[in-house]
Amino acid sequence: MPRPTFADPKTDFAFKRIFGSDEHKDVLIAFLNDVLELDQAHRITEVELLAPEQRPVVDELKLSIVDVKCTDARGVVYVVEMQVLQVEGFEKRVVYNVAKAYVNQIARGELYPNLGDVVGITICDFELWPDDGERKIPMLSRWSMSEQHTRANGLGQIRFVFLELPKYDDSRPPQTMIEKWAYFFREADELSVVPEVLAEHPFIDAFEAARTAGFTKAEWEAYILAGIAIQNERGALVVAEQRGRTQGLRQGVQSLCRALRIELTEERRRELFGLGPRELEALLARLEAQGRWE
Repeated sequence: MPRPTFADPKTDFAFKRIFGSDEHKDVLIAFLNDVLELDQAHRITEVELLAPEQRPVVDELKLSIVDVKCTDARGVVYVVEMQVLQVEGFEKRVVYNVAKAYVNQIARGELYPNLGDVVGITICDFELWPDDGERKIPMLSRWSMSEQHTRANGLGQIRFVFLELPKYDDSRPPQTMIEKWAYFFREADELSVVPEVLAEHPFIDAFEAARTAGFTKAEWEAYILAGIAIQNERGALVVAEQRGRTQGLRQGVQSLCRALRIELTEERRRELFGLGPRELEALLARLEAQGRWE
């Protein structure tokens, strides 16, 4: 199977190669300045990369990248994460990671005024806040603590930024820098050449870092393994969701049988546990409509 021209920047290996290496610091800095829309006086000027041994080795973090820490001209700390799958407790984990970065700035006995602000920047390959008809959260959203009545931002020490890639409108070419970054993350591994709309810095440099022809054999194998890990985890989540749905439907059938005073014989129980989701839904519909087990 031939190699794609560019690696998928959403995978652990490719993301680190593009945004987490000294060689490509300019790409990381440009990305953060674009996402944060910082003016010249407040643009990020320093990037600090966590050493590999400092990265947390936890099951729920294995498909995330939390290995980039940056400071801007004011000393604000930025923590960057890429998340490809929506896992249980995701929002709480994001808050935990940012809060930990905040408190870890000072050791015991040091003064609180030494604490700098912390901003968590999370790139999501899923819709964290889908449009529910009542609110429509944009693709790039910013969150901070504010007073409920006046909306005054008096507690801005910890802030959050989310870039939800599925919300990118691909019905037209990307126009803003945010749309161009979203386009890069979503489409890079499907492209054979750098598209004209991204033929500018820092995207040229980002594509060059993602060019698979420059990978060594070991790097290519690491990239393939990273992609396999994501697919395996995605498959495990699908199976877990199907099992949960099936279990819920079975419980629904049993509850309805009790309400309708239908006896669940051993034969019916065996039949119940042999049905899949579609059959269970059909059985529920029949019970609701006819009030008896056929």
